Amino acid sequence: MTTANTLPHVNAALNAVALVFLLAAYAFIRKGRRDLHMRAMLAAVATSALFLVFYLWYHFTAPIFVFRGSGIVRPIYYALLISHVLLAAVVTPMIGMTMIKAARQNFTEHKRLARWTWPVWVYVSVTGIVVYLMLYVIYI
Repeated sequence: MTTANTLPHVNAALNAVALVFLLAAYAFIRKGRRDLHMRAMLAAVATSALFLVFYLWYHFTAPIFVFRGSGIVRPIYYALLISHVLLAAVVTPMIGMTMIKAARQNFTEHKRLARWTWPVWVYVSVTGIVVYLMLYVIYI
């Protein structure tokens, strides 16, 4: 099995794991468990960073995989894909800025940024999984 056949599945799994960490981190902070929130967020960042490495590796080495769906599903797929890619590019520096605020213990600014960063990050994770399913599982 080649990396072109394997990496999309690995990336989807990493995306799903990052999503689980994000949801856990949200639950922890809602319960006032800053220690567990921090660990879950660091795990989400590490998982997402690993995803990004494999994602770039895949896209620099594999041929372009064409979406095979037709009809109404085609514009739905491309709308999801475009919003996913654009927001992924936007959320990446947002994650960094949000982490820096937390590392500097500027929790007022961290919270202000996190209210935007977290939902965008979750959206990117969810749509990444949906795009994967549409491209590699449902319409093959």
